[in-house]
Amino acid sequence: MNSEAGPPAGHSVIPPGETPEVSHTVPKVSFAGRVTAGFLVILLMAAGIAALASESALGPWSVFLLVLLVSIPLGAWLINRLLRPIGGILADLSDGIRSFRDRDFSLRLQSRRADEFGHIAQLYNEVGAVLQSERRDMRERELLLQAALNQSPVAILLVNQLDRIIYSNHESRRLLLGGAKLEGKNFSELRDGLPEEMKGILAGETDGLFSVQAEGLVETYHLSQRVFQLNRRSHRLVLLRRMTGDLGRQEAAIWKRVIRVISHELNNSLAPISSLLHSARIVAREPRHADRADEIYSTMEERLDHLSRFIEGYARFARLPTPQHEEVDWHEFLGRFSDFPQLMVAGSLPARPGYFDPAQIQQVLVNLFKNAAEASEQFQEITIQVDTTRGGGTYIQVLDRGRGMDEETLRKSLLPFYSTKQTGSGLGLPLCREILEAHGGKLSLQLRPQGGVVATCWLPPKSAESTL
Repeated sequence: MNSEAGPPAGHSVIPPGETPEVSHTVPKVSFAGRVTAGFLVILLMAAGIAALASESALGPWSVFLLVLLVSIPLGAWLINRLLRPIGGILADLSDGIRSFRDRDFSLRLQSRRADEFGHIAQLYNEVGAVLQSERRDMRERELLLQAALNQSPVAILLVNQLDRIIYSNHESRRLLLGGAKLEGKNFSELRDGLPEEMKGILAGETDGLFSVQAEGLVETYHLSQRVFQLNRRSHRLVLLRRMTGDLGRQEAAIWKRVIRVISHELNNSLAPISSLLHSARIVAREPRHADRADEIYSTMEERLDHLSRFIEGYARFARLPTPQHEEVDWHEFLGRFSDFPQLMVAGSLPARPGYFDPAQIQQVLVNLFKNAAEASEQFQEITIQVDTTRGGGTYIQVLDRGRGMDEETLRKSLLPFYSTKQTGSGLGLPLCREILEAHGGKLSLQLRPQGGVVATCWLPPKSAESTL
């Protein structure tokens, strides 16, 4: 930051990489004080010269001219001596500010002056040190983030408002262009060269799953898109995650669980049936045991009926029909649950009729009522509450005061084939969720503060259903 005339005495530029000693002391003598003292010296000298000249034979004008001839050069030299450092300081500060503008924070000023200008140089050096440290830390974080993004299995693209790609990680380059550079390319043109399934979902603005077939293999991806402001300009972040492996593992885990549950249930039924058949053969050979035949056949019939109902539960889950919506009167609908005498209706029912498939929602509520009754150690009331929203949606809540659930059971309760009951198939709550989601709604479970569980069924308004 040296000026053309070079740095003034007592003020210089420190080479990059070196740090000057920084003093936080208050300036000993202000610049204004020095200038004032200089003017006082000039006035005193002028007064002295005028006093000496007045004792001589010189006239007033001669004395005035003598004072001017002596005091003006002396005053000019003194003022120049006081003001000369300002030019160098301002030049160095200008160069320093230009370096800040060019994002170079390594240059420092050196000043031994004990006034405001020395203090300004100290503040400049402190600001430069802080900015340089923050830039170094930011660069280290950027390098760390860059390394993490390049190692990420998620394809990441950043597209600016001109539809140009300004950032891509290694996975995105591999997935979309075989490893070639993507920065600077037009995103729409790149998208048009992709498979139809991928191009279609990238052209939208929503998240979703899609599958692409390549070389005889089907790959499934999840797309996530977000729009945000960066430097006051709109940018689009595109994330593509390969889900084939995750979905395959989840599918395999579900099949293993299904096979395990079915195998367990078949063994529980077939083993007793095999034993009963053996007993039936003995009874057939021994007429004296004929009185046991009815008991044996009755037990076999019971086990076969249980096995039939078990298989039917799986079949019903697999062939759930499309809901047939209709308007349903709430009083008439809830009157169907007379088999649950402990059921109580909280509050008043909505005057507006519901709009859903009554047979399927009845099946949902029966399952929820049975779960609530089985969770209660004694005969306790089960409460149902129906509320409608201003937009026409409906909340149906089933509340009990049973033993509740632990956190793991609550988290897994809606997963297929998960059950804490010894004879449970794990299909009751998943079937309820499947029915509600087919209606465009959802099912959620929460623990009640004083014990028990509340199951909340959400059904969308009629207008929302009609657009599904």
